[in-house]
Amino acid sequence: MVNGVKIRDGHDNFFTPLRLLFAIIVVFGHSFNVAQRAADLEPLFFHHRYSYLAVNLFFIVSGFLVTKSILFRGDLTEFGTARVLRIYPGLFVLILFVMLIMGPLATTLPLNEYFTHIDLLKQPFLVLSFIEPRMFLPETFALNREQMSAAPLWTLGYELLAYIVTALLFALGFLKKKWMVLAQFIVPSLIWMFLLTYGITGISKEFGTILRFGIAYGLGASIYAYRDRLTFHKRGILALILLTILNHKLPMFEVIMNVMLAYMVMWAAFVKAPKLDFLKKLSDVSYGVYIYHWVILQYLYLWLPDVPAMGLFCLALPITYFLATLSWHFVEKPMLAKKKSVSNYLRFGRKVPYYDRDAVLTD
Repeated sequence: MVNGVKIRDGHDNFFTPLRLLFAIIVVFGHSFNVAQRAADLEPLFFHHRYSYLAVNLFFIVSGFLVTKSILFRGDLTEFGTARVLRIYPGLFVLILFVMLIMGPLATTLPLNEYFTHIDLLKQPFLVLSFIEPRMFLPETFALNREQMSAAPLWTLGYELLAYIVTALLFALGFLKKKWMVLAQFIVPSLIWMFLLTYGITGISKEFGTILRFGIAYGLGASIYAYRDRLTFHKRGILALILLTILNHKLPMFEVIMNVMLAYMVMWAAFVKAPKLDFLKKLSDVSYGVYIYHWVILQYLYLWLPDVPAMGLFCLALPITYFLATLSWHFVEKPMLAKKKSVSNYLRFGRKVPYYDRDAVLTD
C-alpha cells in the first residue's frame, strides 16, 4: 500500500460491488423523498443529496468502463449492440412490471378504465424513447407526494446520450490521442465554472444536467486514458476531501467534488483486499436495483404512509434486491450473452473491421 493503487486491466476489480453500493445509496436517499414527502429533506453529504452523489459516481464509472469497452472492441456494431442490450431488455421488462402489476395495485380507477386509458397505453413509447421516462400512470399513487412510478429513469436518457457521443467521437477519430479524451472532462468543467463565475442564469435545465453528467463521465473516460500514469493513495483521498470542503462556496466546487469522488472510487475499485475478493463474484444487480426501487418505495408508502424513511428503506431494499436479482439472471444476463451473435447478425455478412489497439490513446 505504500506505493499506492494502480489501475489494472481485465476484470480484477471491485466495480460490481461498488455499483451495487451506489444503487443502494440511491435507494436510501429516495426513501427520504418518498417517506417525508419532500425532495429537499433527503440527507446531504458534501452539500449534495446522497442520490445526487451516487448518480455522479455511476457516471464516473460508466465513463471509465464504456471508454474502455469501445477502445478494446474497436467495433461500433458490437459496442452499440452491447450498450443497447445493457439498457433496453431490463427496462422493457420493468415497464411491463409497472404497467401490468404495480399500476393496477396502486390506481384508483376501475381496472377496465385503467387498462384502456391512453396514458397507460403510451408508456412503452414514452419510456423507451426517453421522451418522458418517469411513468405517470392513470390515477396511480394519487395520495403520494409524487405520482411518478419510475422517477429515476430520467438519468438513463443521459447515459444513452453519453454512449452515443462516445461512439461518434470514436468514429470521427477523436479518441486517438489522450488529450482528446481529457477534453471531454475539461470542456464541460470550464463551461460549468464560467457560468457560475459570471452568474449566468436562464440556461435550460437539460443543458445544466448535460454539463453535470458530462463532467463526471468525461472524468471517468480521462482516468481510463491516463490509467498508466495514475496512482491512487489513501493520503490523496484525505487531501481531496479537505480540498473539496474548503472550496464548497467556489464555482470549481462541483469539479473538485467529482475529482474527489473519482479518486475514491478508483482506489476502492483496484485496491488489493484478498479478504473481500468474494464481493467480486456478486451478481451485477445494480441496474435492477436502480430501476426497480422507486416503484417499490411508492407502493410501500401508499399502504404504510406513517412508516419513517429508514423503515421504508429497510422494507424496500430486500424486495428491490430480489426483483433486481430476477432481472439479472432471467433478463439482463441472458440478453448480454447474445451480444456477439446479435452484432454479427447486424453486420449483414460483413467482416469485423480491422482495428489496431496501438493506434489509439497515443501521447
